Formats: sequence, structure tokens, C-alpha cells
Amino acid sequence: MTLKAVLFDFNGVIVNDDPIHEKLIEQLMLDENLQLKRGEFREVCLGRSNRACITALLERRGRFLTETYLDRLLQRKAEAYKAQIDTLEKLPIYPGLAEFIDKVRAAGLKMAVVSGAMRSDIELVLDRAGLAANFELIVAGDDLTASKPAPDGYLLAVELLNQKYPHFNLQPIECLAVEDTFAGIEAAKKAGIQVAGVTHTYPFHMIQRQANWTVDYFADLELDRVAALCSIAPTEPAAKNT
Repeated sequence: MTLKAVLFDFNGVIVNDDPIHEKLIEQLMLDENLQLKRGEFREVCLGRSNRACITALLERRGRFLTETYLDRLLQRKAEAYKAQIDTLEKLPIYPGLAEFIDKVRAAGLKMAVVSGAMRSDIELVLDRAGLAANFELIVAGDDLTASKPAPDGYLLAVELLNQKYPHFNLQPIECLAVEDTFAGIEAAKKAGIQVAGVTHTYPFHMIQRQANWTVDYFADLELDRVAALCSIAPTEPAAKNT
């Protein structure tokens, strides 16, 4: 198989905004007369969609929401996220991302974002960072009912790329996912996609156990080497020492 596409997670891969999300979730819980426990955001929300995160946190407290009320909470959070991003002079885009995207584009590979984040969050950041034009499409949390670690988002991305390019005939094994969480890595692998794990959220030794390749920085992700290894479809995780 030949490497044809790179599929990027968003939070924790493109933008370092988990502290913003934790603050917003904490405020949302307070507005519901509830309190976020220490470490609970990391345990429940990292790698999962906004919908899954909020639903799980409230269910833990015996609160079961209608879809209408949940949609209202999600909209409130999206508006608060935009307000927070608008206050930043410089977006917390991860170092080396733009250069890595340039390498992917120069190699003629398609790119997409596959995330549980709200589409409005993703588009806001990509537009402001000047990165939006690089991506063929976005699969966001709005598009799915299932959250990572379910493979639905990655499978939908492959399907949509094939719809956009009818002769592309993209197969999951011909994609590389870039992920930072265990839920995201599991989702990609369930979809039959190999994974480059970046250590933005968890230590190297923890990501190394799950991903096919593990790097500390985008600059360490050797696209030529990954493409060559994809052609022989390795099944065991392999880490790049840095």
C-alpha cells in the first residue's frame, strides 16, 4: 500500500488548547450547579468529543440531558471558546506544525482533520492560523454521534475523501493519523489506520505503547520513512527514538 493521506486530530495535535477547554468545562459545570473534580477533565474528556465529555460528566452526577438541552450547552461552550480565542494575541499552534504540513503537501498527500471538537472551534482556529486551505475536509464532533475511541470519524473521513475524489480509491491502510491521546490512537487503529503519536499530552513511553510511531515534535516525524514503512504495512508499534 502507498501512503496517500494524513489525517490530523485537532485539540492536542494542531492547537494546544486543552487548558482553555478545561476552564470552559469547569465553568459550564458551575453554571449547572455542579463541580468538576480534580483530574476529572483529563480522565473523562481528553481525546473525546465535546458531546461525549459533557454527557459523561453530567451522567456521573445523575443528570441525563435531552438532545435539545445538550445542544444548548454545546452552543454555549462554542461561544465561550470563540471569546477566549479572540482574546489571544498568538494562537497556541504547536511548533513545527506548519513546516510538517508543507512537507505533506509537497509529497502530494491529501490532508483532513478528524476531531471530536465542534466544527466552529476547528474552523475558527484554522482560519485565524492561516492553515485552513491545506485541509481537504473536516470531520468534526458535530458530524457524529459516536466519539473516539469509536472509529466512526476516521472511517467517515476516508469515505468523504473518496466522494470528493472519485478515482482516489483511498483505503484506511493508506492513511496516517496523527494523534496525541489513547482514545484517538484506538479510534484510528480500529479503523485500520496507522498512527503517529505525538507526545503533546502524554509522555513518550505511554504513547509508544499504543502508536505505530512516536515522536516528541513534528520535526521528528520523518514522512519519507513513514511512507516507506506504510508500504509494508507494519502491524507492531514502532517508536522513533528522540
